[in-house]
Amino acid sequence: MNRPDHPSPGPVLLSSAEISDIVGGLGRAISLDYSDRHPVLISLLKGGVVFLADLIRHLTIPHHIEFLRVSSYNGGMQSSGVVRIVADLDIDIAGRDVLLVEDVIDTGTTLAYIVNMLKLRNPASLEICALLRKRLPQPAGIPVRYLGREIPDVFVVGYGLDYDENYRNLPFVAGYDRPAGS
Repeated sequence: MNRPDHPSPGPVLLSSAEISDIVGGLGRAISLDYSDRHPVLISLLKGGVVFLADLIRHLTIPHHIEFLRVSSYNGGMQSSGVVRIVADLDIDIAGRDVLLVEDVIDTGTTLAYIVNMLKLRNPASLEICALLRKRLPQPAGIPVRYLGREIPDVFVVGYGLDYDENYRNLPFVAGYDRPAGS
């Protein structure tokens, strides 16, 4: 679960039951809004994979899933501000309805970069679904159509979210304090 040199997570911000309720509600809303379409759901690896897996179980519409891997953290707890594409999409999204599925929106820098990059590929539509959004100023022009929950500006782990590749397996979302000496 975690390395001995990493402390246990802090307070639970979202329990497993709360996450399940939130994801179910998002799935119902997306299914209703996309009832006559076949969207491409794009998840950001690695953190978003758990959220995406649970979300698609609640969808009642045909859909396609794709993955995009970006990096802006370099193994730490704060975004470096520099976004790199590590692994790109396998399909052309031109003319497709795209739903970007995000685990957590932090400063919005990575999200703004990805949205602008995807818009250049000419999708028919581009919407955002996020499980979590930190209560921070967000870039203008990046509306989140489907939002699970706003959370305080704390580093979080669990439910796919990690610190140094640890804690992804936790069934809840919790705050996390930096290990001593890091």
